[in-house]
Amino acid sequence: MRTSIFLRWNGSHKQTRPHDSSSLRFFKGIDLPISERVVVNAHHNLIGELEEVIAGNDIGQRARILRRVTDLFVLSSGRLSSAQMALFDDVMSRLVDEIDIAARATFGGVLAAISEAPHGVVQRLALDDAISVAGPILSRSERVGDMTLLDGARTKSQAHLLAISRRKVLAEPVTDILLARGNKDVVLSTAKNSGAAFSQYGYSTLVQRSATDDELAACTWSRPDIPRQHLLQLFAEASETVKLELTKKDPRKAALIAETVALASGRVQTQARETSTQYALAHARVLSLYDAGELSEARLTEFAHGEMFDETVVALSLVCDFPVSLVEHAFVHERSEQIIVLARANEMSWDTTKAILKLQARTRDSKQQSERSFETFMRLKVDTAKKAVGFYRLRERAKTPRLPAAERAGRSLIIQ
Repeated sequence: MRTSIFLRWNGSHKQTRPHDSSSLRFFKGIDLPISERVVVNAHHNLIGELEEVIAGNDIGQRARILRRVTDLFVLSSGRLSSAQMALFDDVMSRLVDEIDIAARATFGGVLAAISEAPHGVVQRLALDDAISVAGPILSRSERVGDMTLLDGARTKSQAHLLAISRRKVLAEPVTDILLARGNKDVVLSTAKNSGAAFSQYGYSTLVQRSATDDELAACTWSRPDIPRQHLLQLFAEASETVKLELTKKDPRKAALIAETVALASGRVQTQARETSTQYALAHARVLSLYDAGELSEARLTEFAHGEMFDETVVALSLVCDFPVSLVEHAFVHERSEQIIVLARANEMSWDTTKAILKLQARTRDSKQQSERSFETFMRLKVDTAKKAVGFYRLRERAKTPRLPAAERAGRSLIIQ
């Protein structure tokens, strides 16, 4: 015989603690007005079974009662008040903690497809250590909050990150973490996700990781939303094999990028300098030192030791009578040999050169790299370095017959 069970909110439960069994007494066989009730057929008195299960230790029985509560929720979905929803959330959360992984996985699979699933229990399942439980929730549930996604991306396994990467929509803070923490599969899945949004850091990370992953490079290349400067960098740093594959995918696009990559990279750098307040202040400061005859090698070393990038670039440009664009290019593109040539051509000491190279290398600096640079520095003759710098100047002038004043350092300086 079936019994009609009605769901309603009892005001006395508002002060009930989450683990107080009285919070379960919200199923009442009372005929309420149709606007305040949800009628569900059940084989037994559900409230009696709930209290009996909570008091007992039978995990199998808890799983069975959770299925019945879930069925009741599904039938009632869309017609529950916020208070009734909170009670479902409370009961489900208490029961889910006491069942095995298989039962939690089944329960999670059901809730993942429900757009109005109880918020609390969804967040709990999303952060479950078992991927069979968390996976469907992380990939499909619309109820997973951004904070939960960020928490999962920061702390959970690669399998969890892969599940997150498959969501319909991914915000920039989430993709930042996926790209930073994720393995190859996670990063590739994120790049393939058309609903994923990327920050500038995210695009930069995609390009960096594409340098050693041909499949990722092709996928990143195919994204319609990637900013042009990152597209240029991707093509410029790709291997010849990858460039060939990218050209096959989109010959017209590849031809355009290949034609402009060299010029565009310089223009991007110039534009970044011209619009940077920090660079403008650094340029004015260093230029005033230069005009006063106080821009010594010791001052240049001081800038480098202090990790003052703009000041070091401008100072090296003035000291070496070399275009600032080429000096900056050597820094940005890790051209340590060019910096060594400039230093030797101006007869700088190894200590000064080492300080500049350390700033250029940043976190990539290593003892082995420093030793190799020292060997190059010692082998390179001053006359040879001066000839190389002269060649660089001629080539630059041939490309740009008349550089803007800010780009020229046409004044000689005797290093004090």
